[in-house]
Amino acid sequence: MRKILLLLPVFCCALSAFAQDPEFTQFYAAPVYTNPAMAGTAFCGRQAAGRVTVNYRNQWPSLPGTYRTFNASYDQHVEKLGGGIGLMATYDRAGAGLLTTTSFSGVYSYVQPISKKFFIRAGLQATYCQKSVDFSKFKFGDQIHPTRGFIYETAEPRPTSKVSFPNFAAGILAYNEVFYAGFAMHNITQPVQSFYSNNDGIVPRRYTVHSGVVIPLDNKKFATSTISPNILFMSQAKFTQINFGFYINKGPLVTGLWFRQTLGQFGNSDALIVLLGFRKDRFKFGYNYDITVSGAKAAAPGSHEVSATIDWCLNSKAIRFKPLRCPDF
Repeated sequence: MRKILLLLPVFCCALSAFAQDPEFTQFYAAPVYTNPAMAGTAFCGRQAAGRVTVNYRNQWPSLPGTYRTFNASYDQHVEKLGGGIGLMATYDRAGAGLLTTTSFSGVYSYVQPISKKFFIRAGLQATYCQKSVDFSKFKFGDQIHPTRGFIYETAEPRPTSKVSFPNFAAGILAYNEVFYAGFAMHNITQPVQSFYSNNDGIVPRRYTVHSGVVIPLDNKKFATSTISPNILFMSQAKFTQINFGFYINKGPLVTGLWFRQTLGQFGNSDALIVLLGFRKDRFKFGYNYDITVSGAKAAAPGSHEVSATIDWCLNSKAIRFKPLRCPDF
């Protein structure tokens, strides 16, 4: 019975489809997922760089039916197109596979130099999304025999097992060598994702505002030690949250400390986040642990997340402007 009660929220999300989108604590290490305008921001001198980013999140592994999210993306600047392009795939699994979401996205961002040291990018993202529900794994009260357990067929209406729909996002980003600020809107058309062929289950729009700055901690021309305060504000339907904190780069090592707070109707302190990572040449890796500080900490004490990024110089012609690397992890 305890497991049934724990899986009930997943079932409600599957049928009503008002759940929030998957999110990553290391939003700064998932640039294209956070904002499509981030596509093509990796450079190698005056040449474009290819970038592959992988993110994995295991949320509340102590609970049965945990939430697992995997994201992989590739992006690069293409001079002939005047901006960046990207490809992205996302897989989200909730409730031990009861509800799964798979999506594939194409991204384009246009870059406009405002000056030699300040750029603006605007990005568009088109996505094909498919959601699946495994109704056979759900258990209901009318299936229970007093002594023999779950032996009866349920009278609950059976939903469609899969639903597919297009989705769209857009974003804008302004940045220089030490500062960036961006805004993104996902689920622009609010597509329907109902498993019962009605118009009740829409995907609400998700609004994201994010910003960060890189502050040198030494006096060298190319600082090897920096501190980077970052903040992200996200709102989707009745869910609103803010992430704020910083990470410190010292040589190849990266450490960080964050706090996540939910706001509005369901406002409460959510998690304290500790980050440890390293950078070596053009490779970056990060691991964070979200320490639950809300009332759910007894049942769900924490969540794990890892990120890995590698970029490399492309054999392309020098671009028409002096590029700046957008501050990132």
